Amino acid sequence: MIFFEVKEDLKLKKTWRGGFGVLPTLRMATTTGLESLVDQIISVITNDGRNIVGVLKGFDQATNIILDESHERVFSTKEGVQQLVLGLYIIRGDNIGVIGELDEELDASLDFSKLRAHPLKPVVH
Repeated sequence: MIFFEVKEDLKLKKTWRGGFGVLPTLRMATTTGLESLVDQIISVITNDGRNIVGVLKGFDQATNIILDESHERVFSTKEGVQQLVLGLYIIRGDNIGVIGELDEELDASLDFSKLRAHPLKPVVH
């Protein structure tokens, strides 16, 4: 959901008909809560069950996100977790199921070669 706040200062802006009118300046107030996670390592679980980890570099009002230094973690019950390098990666907001901050200390202590898990199933609507 997007909210707009009206600033107190009013400015003259040219209208599409060529005249001038007084319009309030609008400022977008984001409610996603992602501002505090910019430049932090996050984990994203997509609607199709993928787990992508990377540094959050940016996002927009549709929760489209940009990750840098990203990789996908592919879980298996037979092998350890495979980490596929993705690099700079964009994820559409409508494909995001969950976004969470990654605990770097805990993450570094895990031995992904010994970790076994079932892959996540896609979200079914």
